[in-house]
Amino acid sequence: MTRTAPAEPAAPVRRSRALLPLDLLRGFLIGMAELVPGVSGGTVALVTGVYDELIDSASHVIGAARQGIAGRRAALRTELARTDWWLVLPVLVGMGAAVLTVAGVMESFVSDHPEHARGLFFGLVLVSILVPIRMLPEATRPRWADALLVVAVAVTAFVVVGLAGSGATADPPLVLVALAASVAICALVLPGVSGSFFLLTVGLYTTTLDAVDSRDLVYVGVFALGAVAGLVVFVPVLRHLLHAHRRTTLLVMAGLLAGSLRALWPWQEAPEGAAGEAHGPGALLAPYDPVGGPLLLALLGAAVVAALLSLETWRARAATR
Repeated sequence: MTRTAPAEPAAPVRRSRALLPLDLLRGFLIGMAELVPGVSGGTVALVTGVYDELIDSASHVIGAARQGIAGRRAALRTELARTDWWLVLPVLVGMGAAVLTVAGVMESFVSDHPEHARGLFFGLVLVSILVPIRMLPEATRPRWADALLVVAVAVTAFVVVGLAGSGATADPPLVLVALAASVAICALVLPGVSGSFFLLTVGLYTTTLDAVDSRDLVYVGVFALGAVAGLVVFVPVLRHLLHAHRRTTLLVMAGLLAGSLRALWPWQEAPEGAAGEAHGPGALLAPYDPVGGPLLLALLGAAVVAALLSLETWRARAATR
């Protein structure tokens, strides 16, 4: 029996205004996640229960821009009306606030306490693997095929993460900055793929955080333009996959989350060139001192996600009743 893709609603269900503070917090957490190599903002969006809604609304915004460029005003108004602005705007404001206020603090935390930082996010991402699995629609193929897909994606992600570079680029060409931003922003909306980690791979992680912290408007402006271009290309593709191939897409997300744990194992060798870019992955090691702090923070991260999942389950059951 073949399961058809779910029909898309003509317009999003409007969010309650009472959710505004919570959506601001969600945006802040997503922005913070994107500052940490190995952690995906898409993961936080999944865990906090707004991933599908954000992808749909972002796709409508991009569609509106395209209709506006083509001069189709009626279609532009239709796309804008289908966008849930009471979700999109608070999340964007929260993300912007996180980037502008904690970029320097987060960079220092990851640099000065790498084992603790990785421990916290290891626990968070580990339990987050359950999120796309819980969202899976009815199976249309053997379970072993699904398991094989997840394992293949996880192994690929594990290997790719281990190849990340560690050299910082002090004065990169602006063309490189725009291209890197266009790829990194795609990672923002794909759970298990870290935009910061991609910047780390191409040597622009510290350079970008320093530019934000010092308010380098030229660098930040070029980065923003590249990011917008990446979103215009990638978000509609991802939205189509979520609607037309939802089970496969969610399984790939679960595999990416599992593979990304390679970057977050708390105890690693310092990468070569760490004086310039101290956040890259090194060889995985057995636990060394400190042990207690990273373990406690890993348990805290896991407990936070587990609590959010329990809350979501309770809300769904209450809504059903």
